[in-house]
Amino acid sequence: MKYTIQNSANTPSYLQIYNQIRDDILNGIYPFGSKLPSKRVLASEIGVSIITIEHAYSLLFDEGYIEPRERSGYFVVFSRDDGFVSTPSRVHKSVIPTHIATTDTPEFPFSVLTKTMRRVMSDYDKAILERSPNSGCAILRESIRDYLNVSRGICVDTEQIIVGSGSEYLYNLIVALLGRDKLYAIESPSYKKIEQVYRASNVKLEMLPLGNDGIESADLWSSKADVLHISPYRSFPSGVTATASKRHEYVRWVGKEKFIVEDDFESEFSVSKKPEETLFSLSPENVIYVNTFSKTISPSLRVGYMVIPKCLLEKFDEQVGFYSCTVPTFVQYVLAELISNGDFSRHINRVRRNKRKMLASE
Repeated sequence: MKYTIQNSANTPSYLQIYNQIRDDILNGIYPFGSKLPSKRVLASEIGVSIITIEHAYSLLFDEGYIEPRERSGYFVVFSRDDGFVSTPSRVHKSVIPTHIATTDTPEFPFSVLTKTMRRVMSDYDKAILERSPNSGCAILRESIRDYLNVSRGICVDTEQIIVGSGSEYLYNLIVALLGRDKLYAIESPSYKKIEQVYRASNVKLEMLPLGNDGIESADLWSSKADVLHISPYRSFPSGVTATASKRHEYVRWVGKEKFIVEDDFESEFSVSKKPEETLFSLSPENVIYVNTFSKTISPSLRVGYMVIPKCLLEKFDEQVGFYSCTVPTFVQYVLAELISNGDFSRHINRVRRNKRKMLASE
């Protein structure tokens, strides 16, 4: 299989190779169980170092597309047939790793935060006292848009981004948007407040058991749910991360009439050499993407955001758009500054590097 590197592209060589091989796996050129070319052969064919190929293969392994077999090479473990067979054993509460709930993430540098706050007060003056637009200040939504495009592979318009005071507030907006007459399904086990919010909203709720790679296929496909709320990356408290096969299975399940709420909490701190693949990037017309700054900066800020599909924009404006933004303008300006000046990304990259070093030393 001939792969090429575009030296003029801004994308690193190993990511270009990763993208090409991943596309071939998704298109069935490398079907389930097939063996990939050896690192040495592929490096020679493309004209890159073996280390470059190792990085590409490492990403494919991290995301569940391939697996290494001792003295045999790398084999494809992604299958589009997943969803028609049972997934591995369920996650029982008795075996949920206790360290998941207590894992600490280094705090955002306080000196950087306070310096940014002082600069915002100086630069924006009394503008920080002005009322925020209902969907959030344009400067923050634009910063989030640019960040998602570069770091998460999510390409959207600013109007699709809604800012609110944390994920729980956004969950309520989602219910108001999609309707209380819908059947909502969540992972079992899942973050307790997710269930509490939906039950407090008086909607019908279905609990779908988690397996070792995501929601059990048999339960997923037998579900009558209209909306599926999932945390593909490190679902709390189980720590389960959906494999590539499972993520594509979710996309097949949602079809054209249903919706997925993708709760992407903490995924920025993945130890993978690239950000986790989002469901929104796979199905932008049927996924509502939700994330917060609680883990990446501070839970005291109480700021989250969601990205809604374009097909829901008009409905959002009519049914939910009248709600006032619940995040102070000053806080929004501070976040926008942290994102646009690179401090936010530098912190995330620093944490990810340190985590990789810790894992390598264990």
